[in-house]
Amino acid sequence: MLNKISKILFPALGVCCLAGTLTGCSLLPMEEPELKPPLVQPVTESLTLFEAKKANITKQITGVATFASDKMDYLFYKESSGRLTSFNVKLGDKVHAGDVVASTETGDLEMKIRLQEIAIEKIKISMAQVIADKGGDDPDVRLKMLDYESAQLQLKSLRSQLERSTLVATVDGIITYIEPMKLGDQVSAYKQLVTISDPNSMKLVYTASSQNDLVGVEINMDVNVKIKDKSYVGKVVQTPMTAPISDNKTIQDKNSKSLFINVPKLPAEVSVGSQADITIVTEQRENVLVIPRSGLRSYMGRDYVQIMEGESRKEIDVEKGIVAAREVEIRKGITEGQKIILNN
Repeated sequence: MLNKISKILFPALGVCCLAGTLTGCSLLPMEEPELKPPLVQPVTESLTLFEAKKANITKQITGVATFASDKMDYLFYKESSGRLTSFNVKLGDKVHAGDVVASTETGDLEMKIRLQEIAIEKIKISMAQVIADKGGDDPDVRLKMLDYESAQLQLKSLRSQLERSTLVATVDGIITYIEPMKLGDQVSAYKQLVTISDPNSMKLVYTASSQNDLVGVEINMDVNVKIKDKSYVGKVVQTPMTAPISDNKTIQDKNSKSLFINVPKLPAEVSVGSQADITIVTEQRENVLVIPRSGLRSYMGRDYVQIMEGESRKEIDVEKGIVAAREVEIRKGITEGQKIILNN
């Protein structure tokens, strides 16, 4: 009987234990599936390509030029002359040779001059009395003459000082420049204060940022001059290389980066200060290999381009020709049709 019960009970208990084990496992947290990183697409490099082609190329200078007098006089003090006490002109004023343009402080200089004139007059009276009393050969007469000569030299020096305190127009003309100074400002030696221009003789003047911007311009080159929608043909008559030598620093600085252009048969309304658009062609070639300037790369004196060959890029040394504002001529290194990678 016991054996029968055991045979029935033990299998039943085994089944219960197995069921309990399975139930206990279901209460444990489920493991999350392993997350894989998303696939990242490789970044595709965006390239701007240009197909090398043949075209005409022109290098030119364009800008705005101003009509200025061909005959100008620059006024300045040759030594520091104290403080400015008067400025007698303004822009556009007409002046004549001898007119006083500006003055600086003189202190008691005028009083010294007057006292010296009185002293000279006294010497002259005293000398006349000695001659009358002792004759012209007396040693005292000689002494008086020396006193008189000395006093005259002193008077000349004082008057010269007074003259140097004034800035005087040396020619007839129009005031076209005035240094922005206020009364009481210190006057420096050789600093240009006023420019007087002759309105009857004009040239068109183009001033660049530097002398390098004018490379290639030569005397007698044609200039297209546009004045109020009308075009005229001018000629280059002066470049930085042909400018006359001057000891005036203001003139030197101006000439070092300026072109002077002669324009015949100007309209009557053109005057000093009028402006015109100019174009000067310095170089041009036809049917040459041309690429954008952004396609030419330079490093340590080396000129090269990058070209696209299939899916890869390649560097090629080149020889450049005319370099214009937006394009450059390529003389050697690449051929027509090659795809140039632009340097964005």
